[in-house]
Formats: sequence, C-alpha cells, structure tokens
Amino acid sequence: MQKLQTDQLLEEKAGYRWIIFTILAMAYLFVYFHRLSLSVVADELIAEFHTSASIMGMLGSVYFYCYAAMQLPAGLLSDSIGPRKTVTFFLVIAAIGSLLFGLAPTIGMAFAGRVMVGFGVSMVFIPTMKILSQWYRKDEFAQMAGILNAVGGVGVLMATWALASMAASLGWRLSFEIIGLLTFFIAIFAWLLVRDQPPDTQRVGIDSAIDPVEDLYSSFGKSSLLSGAWLVISERNFWPLAIWFFFNCGIFFSFGGLWSGPYLMHVIGMSRAEAGSILSMIAWGMIIGSPLLGILSDRILKSRKKMFILCSSVLSLLFGLLFFFPDGFSKSSLYCIFFLFSVSSSAIVIIGFTSAKELFPIEIAGTSVGTVNLFPFLGGAVFMPLLGKILDAYPKNSTGGHSQEGYSALLFFLFISALVALLASFFIKETYGHTRQD
Repeated sequence: MQKLQTDQLLEEKAGYRWIIFTILAMAYLFVYFHRLSLSVVADELIAEFHTSASIMGMLGSVYFYCYAAMQLPAGLLSDSIGPRKTVTFFLVIAAIGSLLFGLAPTIGMAFAGRVMVGFGVSMVFIPTMKILSQWYRKDEFAQMAGILNAVGGVGVLMATWALASMAASLGWRLSFEIIGLLTFFIAIFAWLLVRDQPPDTQRVGIDSAIDPVEDLYSSFGKSSLLSGAWLVISERNFWPLAIWFFFNCGIFFSFGGLWSGPYLMHVIGMSRAEAGSILSMIAWGMIIGSPLLGILSDRILKSRKKMFILCSSVLSLLFGLLFFFPDGFSKSSLYCIFFLFSVSSSAIVIIGFTSAKELFPIEIAGTSVGTVNLFPFLGGAVFMPLLGKILDAYPKNSTGGHSQEGYSALLFFLFISALVALLASFFIKETYGHTRQD
C-alpha cells in the first residue's frame, strides 16, 4: 500500500514538473525574443523616430547593460524571496516594458520600455535553473537544460522570421504590444502554477526515488558571494575565457541581434520577409548546433579548447568572406553562412559555460558561471552602439539607408574582432576531464 502511494505521488510529481518546465520555458523563449527582436525592425525604428544608427545601437545595447547588471542579484533575489516570486514579478515588468515600447511616441519612451524589458527578462534564467534543480534528478538536469536552450532557439526564430511576418502585416508597434500581453499571461501562469520545490508531503514519500540535483546556483545567495567572485576573477585562466566571451558574443549580439537585418536589406537588397527568412537560420543554428557541439566536445574531440579554436576559426572565416566578397553570395549560400554563424558564435557558448564551471571547485560553480555570464552581455552592450557609430561615420545612400561602404567597415571590424576571439581561444585552458573538486 505504501509503495502504491509512493508510485502515485511520483507520477503526479513527474507530470506536474512538466507543467512547471513548460511555463518557465515559455518565459525563456521571450528572453531570446527580446534579445534579438530589433534586427528585423531596426530600419523602421530609425525612420519613425528620426534617429541615427548610433542611437539605435544604444537602444539595442541597454538590454544587455540591464541584463549584465542583474546576473548576480538574480541569484540573491531567488534565494531571498524565492525564484517563483522573482520570475513572476520581473516578467510583469518585462510585459509592461514591451507594451510601453510598442506605444512609445518618442525615442526616449522607447528607451524606457527597452530598459524595463532588459531588467524584466534578466530574472528568468537563474531562477529557472534553481527551480529545475529542485524538480529534476541529477541525471535529468543536463537534458532539461539542453531542452531549455533549444526553446531559446525558438525564441530567436520568433524574433527573426515570425516578427518579420508580424511587422509586415500588423506593424512593429502592434507586434510588440501583442508580445507584451503574452508575456503578462505567462507571468500569471507562473504565479498560479509554478512552485519553488515539490510539497513536503510528496518529498517525504519520494526522496529515495527522485534526488534533486545539487543546487549549484545557491552560491549566489551565500555570504561568501564576493569572496567567491574574487576567487574567480583572480584566476589567470579565467581571463582568456572571459575575453573570448566578450568578443564572440559581442559579435553575435550586435550583428545577429541588430545589424544583420539592415545589412541584408540595404546591401543585399532583400525584402523584410526575405531577410527574416535568412535570419531564422540563427535559430536553427542554436537548436541543431547546441546538442551537436556538446556531442562533438564530449565524445569525439574530447576537448573544450579544440571546440573554441574550431568555432572561432569558422567565425573568422565567415566574416572574412563577407568582407572580401560582399557581392559574391547567392540566397542559398547566405542560408548556410547564417547557420554556421549561429553555430560558431551562439551554440558554442554551451561549451563556454561548461568550461567556466570546470575551471573552479564545484562549491563555487554558480559564482563562476554567473561571473563569466557578465562578459557576453557586456560584449553586446559595447558592440551594438559601436557598430552604429561605424555606420554613421559614412554618408547615407540616396534612399536614406546606410551605405555599402559603412557596412564594409562594419564587417571589417567584426572580422578583426573574430580574430581576437580566435587568438584568445588558443590561451583558454583545457578543462575536459579535469573538473576540479578541491
């Protein structure tokens, strides 16, 4: 009788945790949507607000400044008020920000909306990891994290192909207002259905059957947070990885998340729908490339460092081709280029976070991952307005768009940045098979 009750409780918990995962995964989908959503509407925003590429770059970058600033507080708030309350409260802020962005009469109001979105979605990933660590076993956690990352790829798909279609038929304003309303509904579901951990009445009966994964993110909330962060940044092997993250993700966020759409429309001459279709390969690169790179690193190359060098080499080659042969690509070849761009600059970050965790003792794994997670978003925050300034340095063409010379200078800068990331990859310490436990 006791075993039957235990099995029933286990079945109930197993089913309910998928409800929780689905809600949190949908929230994470919108994290990636907002991260890359300006790419296909950047030219419309510039025209409607009568602003420059530099200001548009700053509009894109404020998301990353807000996101980077909240990485460590995300863990502290999750531990103090609970991850469910944290996710719900900040999703509401993100929803209001998206609505405000869609309704913004001025560029200043658009900035305010974008800041609210950045702060709001920055509080999804770490609280989600904390909740999943309580609802899934150790041997299930990596699989669920991989599925979550794939859902992020779907968010990229929404931010490119789907948003391009919505903006073409409904306009960019109504599109962001709809996204804001959907985000608000997800916040409601999170409050009503998500729970930080299984109820005590269930945990008593099934602890032996389901052993929650060790909460690596709990180190964010400990009093030793600052000392742990100092231990991380004082480790010399941390900095090549941090530099690689800064340049690699700066390239991905600035080009993939903002200027690739205008590039395809202004230089290649594509329509908004065609550009959105090409940019959708960024999503497929994440969805397909993330698990493939993990398998390649773990089972074939059995190396983290070789993966960094390989992907950084591909990224350098791609921007070299785009710079030296600006008119030499068919539509089909651009699909391939943007797919490889996503794999070599976005999917590879899974290996980056794995390496960051393996560099340090398991007790500060959360701190090490959280600290290194500052650098991708700082890269995006710096690169977005910088590329805008590069475009503004050249006269606009007869149609009011940015000139091919400006985009050529932009591609050259990204090519040099990719080479810097490649150089940094040679100095990254190999961590495969050497997880520290001391």
